[in-house]
Amino acid sequence: MTPKTTSASSPLDAKRRLYGRRRGRKLRAGRRALMDTKLPLLRITLPASGSVDPRKLFSPPAREIWFEIGFGAGEHLTAQAASHPGIGFIGAEVFENGIAKLLADVESRGLGNIRIFADDARLLLDRLADRSIGRVFILFPDPWPKGRHKKRRLVSRETLGRLAQAMRPGAELRLATDDPDYAAWMEELLGSQDGFEALAQGEGAWAARPPDWPPTRYEQKAVSGGPARFFLYRRKG
Repeated sequence: MTPKTTSASSPLDAKRRLYGRRRGRKLRAGRRALMDTKLPLLRITLPASGSVDPRKLFSPPAREIWFEIGFGAGEHLTAQAASHPGIGFIGAEVFENGIAKLLADVESRGLGNIRIFADDARLLLDRLADRSIGRVFILFPDPWPKGRHKKRRLVSRETLGRLAQAMRPGAELRLATDDPDYAAWMEELLGSQDGFEALAQGEGAWAARPPDWPPTRYEQKAVSGGPARFFLYRRKG
């Protein structure tokens, strides 16, 4: 197994550090070429100052923006983009091999409604215009199961607070995990976050994946270790 590394995510925030791998196996020539030619056309670059209106990342401007944080190999993101051609999609991911796989799928399927932030998603969240996002996906993030590593989890009070600012009233927040401790963590944090309300209640309410959540190979691999739980919340008005 390749050891996880720690790297500074951006000079914009020297204190924030990104945990995890940025590269895996050496890319094949075709995917390396896509990283060199296709990624610059789709990549989101933060301006030196000011906020980012994500609708203007698309031409013509998208009527609504959906944001997937940590898209892995991009199967869910491309499936959603293909099913909703009128929506602008932003995917954030740091793993180079996953970005290259997404680029290959975007190219082969002719998708024009995806943009990529190839860095720590929280850096983009810090700059997104308020109430500019219509839906957010955080699917099977690294659970960081050891107690001393829980502070590295993507789902945190800080992240949820910034999401609440970036999401418009009524926007959906969709999460999934196969780690029981992380599931309890998500429920506890979201239950204490004034900006969100659960769209289902009761024991077992989150045990099945809704039909409009396309499955991914990563999900199938993840759930081999235990049942997945799916969460659906709404940004309060």
